Amino acid sequence: MSSQRTVRGLRRILTALAVLAVGLVAAAQPAAAHAGSLGGSLRSVPAPFWLVVVSGGGVVGVSFLVSAFVTDDETLGAFARRSIALGRPVKLVGLALRVVGVAGLFTVIGLGLFGPSTAIANLGVLIVWVGWWAGFTMLTYLVVDVWPLVNPWRTLGAVLGSLVDTRSRSIPERVGSWPSVVGLLALVWIEVVSPLSANPRALAIVVLGYSVVTVAGVLVFGDEWFEHVDPVSRVFRLYGLLAPIQRTDDGFSVSFPGAALARVEAAMDTDDIAFVVALLWVTTYDGLVSTVAWDGFLDTLTPVPSWMVNLLGVVVGFLVFFVVYHRAAAFARETAETYVTGDFIAGWFAPALVPIAAGYHLAHFVGFVLGLAPALLTVAFDPLSPPANIPVLALPEWVGSLQLVFVVLGHLLAVWIAHTRSFDVFPGRLQPLRSQYPFVVVTICYTASSLWVVAQPTVGGVAG
Repeated sequence: MSSQRTVRGLRRILTALAVLAVGLVAAAQPAAAHAGSLGGSLRSVPAPFWLVVVSGGGVVGVSFLVSAFVTDDETLGAFARRSIALGRPVKLVGLALRVVGVAGLFTVIGLGLFGPSTAIANLGVLIVWVGWWAGFTMLTYLVVDVWPLVNPWRTLGAVLGSLVDTRSRSIPERVGSWPSVVGLLALVWIEVVSPLSANPRALAIVVLGYSVVTVAGVLVFGDEWFEHVDPVSRVFRLYGLLAPIQRTDDGFSVSFPGAALARVEAAMDTDDIAFVVALLWVTTYDGLVSTVAWDGFLDTLTPVPSWMVNLLGVVVGFLVFFVVYHRAAAFARETAETYVTGDFIAGWFAPALVPIAAGYHLAHFVGFVLGLAPALLTVAFDPLSPPANIPVLALPEWVGSLQLVFVVLGHLLAVWIAHTRSFDVFPGRLQPLRSQYPFVVVTICYTASSLWVVAQPTVGGVAG
């Protein structure tokens, strides 16, 4: 009887794949994967739409079918638990990273207020968007998380805390990590509705205000501020769990990418689930708002202020993602035929969402970093008087295809992590697989929609 249910479940998945494939083929048209832009300095990179069709939901579904054959603890353990110790780094490295972090913060504020007014000629703007939010974030999930050392607000808070006699308070348990959820949604909304990437003065003011609030929070609540309130630190902490190099009590170790996410021992609470879902949504939303499709949507709602539409988009999109994920967890409880609660299932599989967000971030910003890296290096040599003609790299067409591959790879790793974690909760061989059916269907749908966003021409871009 159980085997029959499994066969029926697999048939449903294959049917969903077929429907999605037909829909994608029917919607096929020339598209362009955007590389991001800084004041319109870059153009879209053409990408073949056949790659969107072939590498979409079907690849994720096939990945699940392949992983279904891997049900022994030894193979899964090789992925999740094996690591190689690297030892402790030199203490001087940590000091250097702290100095770089504080110097970078002061540079952003100083040059933002008093440097060149043109965004692409302002080193502060390039540091924030190209060097930090794009490049440093990639380093965090592709290599290692060093944000706890680089974090300038942690360093400044520690220095001021040693000079001022303050008594740290505890954040109330009922508050939890919800402030970081609100903070993350608010930051992305501010980024979208304000000219932070085009106006160095506005960026400097926002960074300065964020610095004052964060340092004050550290003085009052100590490290709990970074653990529960500061959205930036929480983003890097989650992305860092995806990296192959992990910080341990004995220094650093190397393991398979995503292994630390598979090893998370406890199920996440509702507020932590909400933050992971928010990270997934804002990463998608950040790409969506730069497309021609979203620009056209705003035009259809012209009487309504664009800032209000974007605010509703951020909030409503998050709520939709949150509800869909919890509904998938509730269905997983039924397909797995388990007494484990739906809330526990949602919290247990939430870490598997992180690779999806990272894959989309990499797809969204890889062209951005490659295209504007020459500009960053050029302006860094003479930040007060940069040359009139600042170089921007013209990206080859294959970068567009690479962007789509990154989205798919993030989803594939998410499927594998969820598969590994399912065997830590559900007994036998079939029950862990049945618990994944709803999540696989949701993942396939999200893969298709993500690839659609990545493949859209952007405002100021060109279609292939």
